[in-house]
Formats: sequence, C-alpha cells, structure tokens
Amino acid sequence: MSTGDMRDVMRLLTSVERTEKQERVLGVVRERCARTDARFREQHLDLDVTVCQALDELVEGAPSVEMSPAYTYAFHEVVASHFSDTTDLGVWRRPSWFYRMDDALARHGVPSDLLPGSFLFSGPPLRLPHPGDAFPSVGTLPAQRAAALATSYEAVLGRLDPEYQDTARTFADLMRYEAEEWERAQKLGRTLDTIFFWFS
Repeated sequence: MSTGDMRDVMRLLTSVERTEKQERVLGVVRERCARTDARFREQHLDLDVTVCQALDELVEGAPSVEMSPAYTYAFHEVVASHFSDTTDLGVWRRPSWFYRMDDALARHGVPSDLLPGSFLFSGPPLRLPHPGDAFPSVGTLPAQRAAALATSYEAVLGRLDPEYQDTARTFADLMRYEAEEWERAQKLGRTLDTIFFWFS
C-alpha cells in the first residue's frame, strides 16, 4: 500500500509534451522497469511483452496486446515513482478470502464501497490489458474515504468472526493513520488523493 496524487501518474502517462521534471521521472521509471525485467529473466519468466516495452506503449497510448501482466507491472512502477514508500499489509494465500470478509462486514452494515473487495481489486484508474491471471492485482481507495473506512471497521470489530478481526483491525489502524495524514496534507495544500494497493 502507498499513498500519493494519482493525477501526477496520469499526467505522466498522458502528456503530449512532457516537462523536464516529467522526463526525469520517466527515466527513473524506466530504470525500475528494467530492474523488474531483469528479475523476471533471472526467474525464467517470460511475459511476452517486457515491462520496459509495456511502459513505452502505455506512454504512447497504444498497448500491442490485449493480455499481459507487463502493463500492470509498468503501471505499478509509475505509481511507485510518485507515491510514498510502501507499507506491507501482510500475506494472504487467496484473494477470494477477502470476498468472504466482504460478506461478514456487510452483514454488520459496512457500506459496499468500503468493503475490501471494492478497493483492493478495483483495478487501475485507466484501462490496461488484462494481466491474464489473478496476479498482479491493483486497487485504489480515495484518501478522503480513509476516515469513514476506519470508523466503520472500528464499529464492528467486536462483532466480527475471529477469522476476520485481525485483518479488519489492521485496515482500521492503517486507514485511521491515512485519514490523519490526508487531513495534514490538506492543510499544507498538498493533494495526496489516492491510496494504492498492490498484490503480487
């Protein structure tokens, strides 16, 4: 999980003429994509399209294939270059577990847009070629909704099945912190508008 201004990401990917700062950032992103490609080569993983190629195609607005995880990895590297350092939320064996948690939270009145499945796997804010399997997966939550999420989860913690309590508490604590950070950023005139989630 990380936090930042998604508009900066979208501007980098869609600018017709990039500023010097954007060109520098794009250079950093290309280096990150190259390291990801090198890691995949070491693991003998072939994505058909390299992450570097996927980045160039995203910048050009013309993906060459309809299905490849390379574009999601490239998008992640763009986000990582603009957003805060990542916070590790934990390890879960199956993403589908979160949909069971959705049902448990919903039974106690948590709004649908604050259920884990609605923001953990909502996808990027632009259309990318499908990754082809369950991973990698991305999701976003508007930072201004962090306080509502924390309050909703805190209110039901004591009524949740033990299976979901630790995860719900983790989200409640993190989102309480993110809500406070968002408030501070607003007072400073900064626009950290998006909480970004990444599963790989």
